[in-house]
Amino acid sequence: MALWPEEYEGLRDEARTMAQTIADAYGLSAGEPPTGRDERVRAQREMLAPLEVASPAGVDEEIAGVPCRVFRPIYPARAVYLHFHGGAMMLGSPLMNDVGNAELADRLGLAVVSVDYRLAPEHPFPAGSDDCVAVAAWLVEHAEAWFGTGHLLIGGESAGGYYAALTLLRVRDELGAIDRFHGANLVFGVYDLGGTPASRGVRPSDAVDVLDAALFAFVHECYLPGRTPDDARVPEVSPLYAHLHDLPPALFTIGSADHLLDDSLFMAARWAVFGNEAELAVYPDCVHGFTAFPMELAKRANERINDFLARVAG
Repeated sequence: MALWPEEYEGLRDEARTMAQTIADAYGLSAGEPPTGRDERVRAQREMLAPLEVASPAGVDEEIAGVPCRVFRPIYPARAVYLHFHGGAMMLGSPLMNDVGNAELADRLGLAVVSVDYRLAPEHPFPAGSDDCVAVAAWLVEHAEAWFGTGHLLIGGESAGGYYAALTLLRVRDELGAIDRFHGANLVFGVYDLGGTPASRGVRPSDAVDVLDAALFAFVHECYLPGRTPDDARVPEVSPLYAHLHDLPPALFTIGSADHLLDDSLFMAARWAVFGNEAELAVYPDCVHGFTAFPMELAKRANERINDFLARVAG
């Protein structure tokens, strides 16, 4: 079973070199993190702050009581892309993806709504998910009037991939409106918050990753206080454990050195076996967050994502 083209083998060295660059960029070489929960969260948010760069094309709007960043193409939108940013459910904002979302609006003719959902630990589960579903429900009712199209897409990176999958399940089960979503762009998401072998360190690559088992434990403490890993293995928390029938076509993007590798491998397989269209794109020796950095495999991954979004936009 070939998970990537043979030509990608020649790009491994660049990916491994970039892995160290990414680790340095995320401050992994700066020593031990603070020991207190709030101090550690504050330090991590400060670390990500330089990545929050506003694009002049973005507009701050409140949708269903939730702050969002909204991008509109010059011409009538082909579809509305509901986007969720990454950050382990406790860091970041839509501004981290402002430049990329502006490019999606310009290049693919999509209206983009990126949700500034509430963050843990101040707002643990299910606050963030509730915000995401509230915006999705609003789009189901109002996208046609506000954006000129009711054709909806969904996606996100890391925690955003998690929220995208969780939102689709809630749209299906709570709103009965899954037919309104025509594609899911799921980029190195987490789908089993109970932990997989890869998330616990059993990876096929030893490239340095921005994630590790200790970080997963900290995320669990902040996002799911009072729950054990087994408590997290339920559909309302971990999408991997849900019945995945009647879902839209999905593209799963992941690097083989990512601690979330298994989440995408398992979720893509289950997505397909439940009768849905699933594409799995694995990039050798690429780590978590690799698509945001200048290297050839990131370029290939982003091109495939754009091609997928263009196709499901109709």
